[in-house]
Parts: sequence; C-alpha cells; structure tokens
Amino acid sequence: MTGLSVSLTSRMQGFTLNARWESGCELTALLGFSGAGKSMTLRMIAGLLRPDSGRITCNDEVFFDSDRKIDKRPQERSLGYLFQNLALFPHMTVQENILSGGHGLSEDVRRQRADELINSFRLRGLEKRRPSEISGGQQQRAALARALLRRPRALLLDEPFSALDIPLRRDMCGLLKDIQREFRVPVVLVTHDCREALELADRMIVYINGAVEQCGSPQEILERPASGLVASLVGSPSSCMTVFCAGA
Repeated sequence: MTGLSVSLTSRMQGFTLNARWESGCELTALLGFSGAGKSMTLRMIAGLLRPDSGRITCNDEVFFDSDRKIDKRPQERSLGYLFQNLALFPHMTVQENILSGGHGLSEDVRRQRADELINSFRLRGLEKRRPSEISGGQQQRAALARALLRRPRALLLDEPFSALDIPLRRDMCGLLKDIQREFRVPVVLVTHDCREALELADRMIVYINGAVEQCGSPQEILERPASGLVASLVGSPSSCMTVFCAGA
C-alpha cells in the first residue's frame, strides 16, 4: 500500500502497547491523553525503539518484521522526524542545521535542496544565525526544513507546536498543510490537543491506554465517538465544531 502500515506490540515497565493502524498519503493525527503510547509508536516507526513483535511498512518497504527478523536502522528508513524539543544543534547556524539532515546526499544536492527550503520556509536572511538568535517559529521552520532535506518517505512529528503561542501555532499549522500538499508523503502528527487534531488532520487515530480505540475522519470521531473515553478526549460536538470551523 502507499503509506504507512503499523502493527506493534511492546511491553515496557508495566505499560503495554498494542497499536494497529494504516495511513495513506494524508495527514494523520495520533490523538490521546499523555502516556497513551503515541510517541512510543512514533519512535518505533522511526527505529529509535524496537517493538517486541509486529510489522511496520512504508510504501510497501518493510522497516520491521519480527517474524522475518527484519529491523532496519533509523538511517535506512528514510523518514523525517521532528522531535518535540526540535533538537537543533546550538553551535550550528540555521543553514548548517538544515544541511546536517542531508546524510547520504552529494554536497551539491544538499546545498541546492537546502537553498530551496530556506526560500520555501521563509528563512532567507537568517542562514548565518544560530538557533538562539531566531524566534521559536523560525526554529520550527528550520527543524522542518532539516527533516525534509532528504525528501523522506514519511514525516513524523512529535507534538511539534506544543511550546508555541496561539498565533505561531496557527502559522505553523498552515505551513504543515502546505508541506503535505507539496511533498505528498504520509505525515503523522502526535498530539494531545483535540483542536490541533481537528484543524489539521485528514484522519485521526485515538489512543487510549496503549491501544487504538477509534480511527476515522475528524468529523466521524467528533460526531460518533466509539466510547466514553473518546468522547471525553474530543469534547462536546458543539464546542469542538466551533473550534474546528473557526480554526481557533
């Protein structure tokens, strides 16, 4: 299939994760309370954690298969990953940070793509500044540009906007929609913010206590929650639809 297919089981320090879902070339939000297993799933897709059992594929390429003893290293999975803390190198300039995402590319290709992304992400004029010398929104754009430099098979985002104020979050949400349209790759966004998921996602996957409780479009989940726990997470239809339509 085109997109991501995830089937994972993992037991870690008294917590059990059982996650099974598929996502096409769309923006998928993993929504759930803190500690539900969303970020753990993302790290397993990226190869930063190893599941006890299961299978992960992206565009029919097998990243992990416990039965077949396949477990590709993170650098072999060609994924873009944006951490919650961005993980920009403080001693590097904006340009150097973006270029650092080009492992395996030739120098000419790295620089050409970095220059294109600097233009696209409105970072022109900031290339020589360090992360501490630019704003939070500019840091976000630099980190996204670095994650996209290798033109990844999928983009994984772990609560990337949680530290931003509301105007910057709206700006970054618009940028993320543009990225999905331009690069046409699966985008998986981890969030515990229902409003963020409703505004951005084509598809929502709701995690409750380490398991997938419900999958569907934002409106389907909003209007027909599968359980009381899902309903408590997404809130009342009237209030959330107001937020959804207004983009507040």
